[in-house]
Amino acid sequence: MISIYVHRKGETTIATRVDPEWLAPQSDVTLWVDLSAPTPEEGGLLSDVFHFHPLSVEDALSEIHHPKIEPYAGYLYLILHGIDFSRREQEFATRDVDFFLGRNYLVTVHDGKSRSIAKTRMLCDQHAHVLAEGPVALLHRIVDSMVDHYRPEVDGLEEQINGLEEEAILGFRRDLIRDILAFKRDLASLRRVVIPQRDAVGRLARREFPQINDEMTYRFRDVYDQFVRLSEEAVLFQDRVTGILEAHLSSVSNRLNVVMKVLTVISTIFLPLTVLTGMWGMNVALPGFPGGMPAQFWWVLGVMAAIAAGMLTMFKVNRWM
Repeated sequence: MISIYVHRKGETTIATRVDPEWLAPQSDVTLWVDLSAPTPEEGGLLSDVFHFHPLSVEDALSEIHHPKIEPYAGYLYLILHGIDFSRREQEFATRDVDFFLGRNYLVTVHDGKSRSIAKTRMLCDQHAHVLAEGPVALLHRIVDSMVDHYRPEVDGLEEQINGLEEEAILGFRRDLIRDILAFKRDLASLRRVVIPQRDAVGRLARREFPQINDEMTYRFRDVYDQFVRLSEEAVLFQDRVTGILEAHLSSVSNRLNVVMKVLTVISTIFLPLTVLTGMWGMNVALPGFPGGMPAQFWWVLGVMAAIAAGMLTMFKVNRWM
């Protein structure tokens, strides 16, 4: 679906097609074209009307790409990622949004599930000043909304890591290692999209492109600071979850050592007892063996009890158990 917002002479209207005159250098029109889950025919607008470079058009119509920013003749091509609010539970995922920023226009391409663009479209329907500020301000408004949606997700990840820490220290679950590894994958996904976005927005905040004036540079600098905080938190979370994994493996190893120690004590105690019962259980009469047939059982049982008590005492004295 294609949505076309045109701002001219203080008024914002919705058009059904893009007039090539709006893209002329002398045009005073501010244009926002939003392609939501475009069909191949709708995607042709990018090359047929705006004449974007084929490589940027190909990237925009592909499913997913890593965040980046690339300058082309007359426009900037930017890929950013927003949080995927339709994802399955306990799984971090994002969706990419492509931006084409020109002198007086902004073209966005996405899969139709961007909350930030839906919110901005609603504002454009209600307030004319949203487009009156220009396409760069519109880009900033969308990007700022996208990064704002990261905060609840990151807070949720922090709650998860606190729960994993508590379980690793106080409790024990057989499938805890699976949850920890799944959480590590989520953090890897977060870093994979946040750090390139931080770098891309950082270029917008450094007056690197002629489309970005000083005022908008300051605005993008604020967005850049938010991405910096997110990237730092992602690194911190990854260090914490690595510590949780090591603590969990250490706890499992300690439990295994306790079990092995108990089994070793039992085996050590029963070893001489087995020797005694084996010797006295032979069907031959050996000279020097004490006890007759009636008293032999109780005599051997007493020796076994004495040996077991002596060995347990030795283990306690040497702090082996």
